[in-house]
Amino acid sequence: MNNKEKAKIILRTLNKIYPRVPIPLNYRNTFTLLVSVLLSAQCTDVNVNNVTKNIFPKYNQPRHFVTLGRKKIERLINKIGIFRVKAKSIYYLSKILIEKHKGKVPRSYEELEELPGVGHKSASVVMSQGFGFPAFAVDTHIHRLAQRWGLTNGKNVVQTEMDLKNIFPKQYWNKLHLQIIWYGREYCKARECYGITCKICKSCYPNRKKPIKTKKA
Repeated sequence: MNNKEKAKIILRTLNKIYPRVPIPLNYRNTFTLLVSVLLSAQCTDVNVNNVTKNIFPKYNQPRHFVTLGRKKIERLINKIGIFRVKAKSIYYLSKILIEKHKGKVPRSYEELEELPGVGHKSASVVMSQGFGFPAFAVDTHIHRLAQRWGLTNGKNVVQTEMDLKNIFPKQYWNKLHLQIIWYGREYCKARECYGITCKICKSCYPNRKKPIKTKKA
């Protein structure tokens, strides 16, 4: 079975399970999306949402976080992993947004990735969910599943992103990357499926008997 055939199976299965795919992080505007994505590094989306539900109603603009300062931001997010590092990034990126971008989140990868604490994956999420730009943000779930489904060699997340973009049409990227994340959490789990039990794995590799070892992101 080639990748085009597997892509059809994957799209058909995911669209049936997730016709309307929920966005894992709760946010109020593009800036709070950016903050949530930054906070989600090495942290679950559930934990991020539990923390930000008490922050975003009152603090949801760059000027709010500049006024707060690093120490107060730390106190607000101290239930998040590596909160001091993240508080520093949030404070300084808020300052940069005010000084360089008139308080607005920039609409380009280059400008987003220049912000403190914002890497390519985070920029891809903002471009996709914040601005509707076709993007394929690859997280650990997507990196793992793409290997199990034989869509990439798992060399690194950059290669995985390139491979997936070459396989799936651009119009599906924004929805598809969320669908794969949810599927990886609910069906093709890291310590349960191992590439041999979920519907997509069995459909793409009906004769596979041994668990698949995947490379970490």
